[in-house]
Amino acid sequence: MLKHIHLLFVAVLVISFIARVALAELKPALLEQKWLKISPHVIASLVLLTGFALVLQGSWFSSEFAWIVAKLLVLVLYIGLGILAIRKSGRTRWLAFGGALFCLYYISKVAITKQVFFFF
Repeated sequence: MLKHIHLLFVAVLVISFIARVALAELKPALLEQKWLKISPHVIASLVLLTGFALVLQGSWFSSEFAWIVAKLLVLVLYIGLGILAIRKSGRTRWLAFGGALFCLYYISKVAITKQVFFFF
């Protein structure tokens, strides 16, 4: 059940990120609304809380946990690229957006395979 809740929050996070980048490109003034400034932090917090709960529930800290560390490090990179994608414009925005989406892809693959270097 907790896994499904976590995956729901992840889906909301991805959809809201794509929507905010689209708003930044098409109607940047809308991003000044208070709820659009607060909601990404609430969603990200829920993703992190449910993720940590899953780690504790699965007792994954008692075994090999490099994949969890990799996900957290790439999550920090995703946040940085996401900020660039929303605040910058032109080519920088789209490179950061693509990088952020790749980070999300990497995080999801690592979550599924539990392998940091799943591509080898």
